[in-house]
Amino acid sequence: MAILVAASLSLTACSFAKPSGSAPTTVKEFSFTAPGGQTRILYDPPSDRGYVREMSGESLTDPGQTVSLSQFSGQVVVLNVWGSWCGPCREEMPGLQLIHEQMQPSGVTLLGIDVRDDRQAARDFVVDRGVTYPSLYDNPGRSLVALNGFPRNTVPSTIVLDRDHRVAAVFLTALRVGELLPVVQRVAAEPRMAAEDAATAQQGRTGT
Repeated sequence: MAILVAASLSLTACSFAKPSGSAPTTVKEFSFTAPGGQTRILYDPPSDRGYVREMSGESLTDPGQTVSLSQFSGQVVVLNVWGSWCGPCREEMPGLQLIHEQMQPSGVTLLGIDVRDDRQAARDFVVDRGVTYPSLYDNPGRSLVALNGFPRNTVPSTIVLDRDHRVAAVFLTALRVGELLPVVQRVAAEPRMAAEDAATAQQGRTGT
């Protein structure tokens, strides 16, 4: 699988330092820049990735219940932006469910973001097809603000977050299992960042 790395994608640095006595570090917040026509982007090495701030919204299938990114601490999270009105979204969802089932024992979860949709139609869609991973119901796409600058109108799209919830890959197109699974497996095999760096990044996410 040919994965293109977009040199024009930028990561905006935030000024968070390690505790006194440790070597200084900079924690980067993810910021999306138009990739010049490229639809498959990898962010490597991991030390250059930017983290995403907290993302949350109401559960598609359980009204009144909140689903948040922080619920999946330490897990690789595959975000999929979709809508029941979107033909390519419907075609790729069985593959996403397969990846969720296969990779869940390795600490990987799928998290859908249902946008510009009728809630009942979307709920019926996932129930009828036996989709077990959660989705946010986010008609206006407000949760995508956490992915600074990410285009809300790109549906479907998929964002792979590593175990520290830094953006490891972005796909601005529908995907087959054979395209996405190797990327998810590779990211799942990566070690987490050092404990001090993780604590610093968490401070940056929450503003504490």
